[in-house]
Amino acid sequence: MHTHLIERFTEKISLTPAEQERLSDCFKLRHVRKKKSIVQEGEVCRILIFVNKGSFRSYTIDEKGVEHVLQIALENHWVSDLYSFITRKPGQVHIEALEDSEVLVLSYEDLQGLYQEIPVIERYFRLLYERAYVALQLRLNETLSVPAEERYRELVANQPGIAQRVALIHIASYLGITPESLSRIRKHM
Repeated sequence: MHTHLIERFTEKISLTPAEQERLSDCFKLRHVRKKKSIVQEGEVCRILIFVNKGSFRSYTIDEKGVEHVLQIALENHWVSDLYSFITRKPGQVHIEALEDSEVLVLSYEDLQGLYQEIPVIERYFRLLYERAYVALQLRLNETLSVPAEERYRELVANQPGIAQRVALIHIASYLGITPESLSRIRKHM
């Protein structure tokens, strides 16, 4: 059983031992090497990804070939192309391992089955999606109204060790600033 994952679920919902076992059985363990993609732009995203060990970035590439980091996911975080996963349409997001990583993946079909078999699972994912939407809204607002230095300070405070594990170019992209600006911010801290 994927004990650590089950603990994340039982923080929000109650599950019987049999339900915990069924839930755990739906997740598949995968190892992803550094710089390998687990989701590609243009493909339908068929999985939700729980980061057990390691780190990932989700990003898009604009028409000029510039990468824009949308999310940095460390341990105990979920990452996916939700647009593609939910709509079943080709996505616009790449998801790449930033270090050798271990993930637990849940397929769309298994998730739909869990919704039918264990209805409280739907509540867990509703809460997860709500938190993701709130975090996205907060991030957009902060990008528009909070100075980059303050956003960087908050990022490293909320995700200890991120500056040592994730390349500064990816952190800068996530913050919406240039790597040079991030270097200046770090120099003055």
